[in-house]
Amino acid sequence: MPADSVILTPIPVAPDEAGSRLDKWLSGRLPELSRTRIQALIAGGRVAAGGATVADASVRVKPGQAFTIDVPPDAEAEPEPQAIDLTVVYEDDDLVVVDKPAGLVVHPAPGSPDRTLVNALLAHCGESLSGIGGVRRPGIVHRLDKDTSGLMVAAKTDRAHRALAGQFEAHTIDRAYRALVWGVPHPRSGEIEGNIGRSPVDRKKMALVTSGGKPALTRYAVLGSFAGGAASLVECRLATGRTHQIRVHLTALGHPLIGDGTYGRVRAGRLKGLGPEAKECLTGFPRQALHAYRLGFLHPATGRSLSFQSDMPLDINALLKFLEGI
Repeated sequence: MPADSVILTPIPVAPDEAGSRLDKWLSGRLPELSRTRIQALIAGGRVAAGGATVADASVRVKPGQAFTIDVPPDAEAEPEPQAIDLTVVYEDDDLVVVDKPAGLVVHPAPGSPDRTLVNALLAHCGESLSGIGGVRRPGIVHRLDKDTSGLMVAAKTDRAHRALAGQFEAHTIDRAYRALVWGVPHPRSGEIEGNIGRSPVDRKKMALVTSGGKPALTRYAVLGSFAGGAASLVECRLATGRTHQIRVHLTALGHPLIGDGTYGRVRAGRLKGLGPEAKECLTGFPRQALHAYRLGFLHPATGRSLSFQSDMPLDINALLKFLEGI
């Protein structure tokens, strides 16, 4: 056993708690540890009952049992701190809200091993970060695509991570996006609903699927149309949070995002009547024109309602100004 491990006092199972999954029960009794962390501790043989190791997170607890948890010190973070400029909108001891620029990947992954938001947060927050998931890294509880700009919240403690993740899971987070899309959606406001899963044709893409996938609901409203209906500014609010949800749903509606190289194939009719400069500006926009402009949630420690807004980034704003002048 590592010398620096912390052995938590045995936790007894109350009669009315019998039958609960071990990981769920422990996460309820130990709010300072996330459920993911607890599952990792169980898998690592660091949870015991009556002197016997319990390695199955799904086992049901019984009255009279008492569980001991051996919590090791935080492992070194795999990502390295890297000094990358961040636009910090809000920060306290529990969380940090940033305005992510387009082009910044959120988390290290194959093809993007560093220079990510996580690397930047490690450098920015330093020793204030806790051991979420067993490593010293910010608690990334949601993501934005690399080429989507806008507001994100990251947890700085296990408790904040747990509370924020719960709000995302319960769909109580207030998230609103603004997007420039091809054409004018009809009706001008409504809901787009349908399960999103891996495309059966291209596994690198997401799609509306008739079987499997996860339920997804996007509410949208057209804020303005431009260039004779060639493009529109649309606000989207997420009732769920699926990978590429807005991009997939608006494409399914027939109005993909301008600049979306994955889902935004342009119909020839969209460009009819536009001059050469307008065609070049619209077809040459270098990323999906999507910005997460609003983010609201309950503070994980105080319960206070927090809400933040972000101005349109320069590139989308410049395209909007150009379209307004056509």
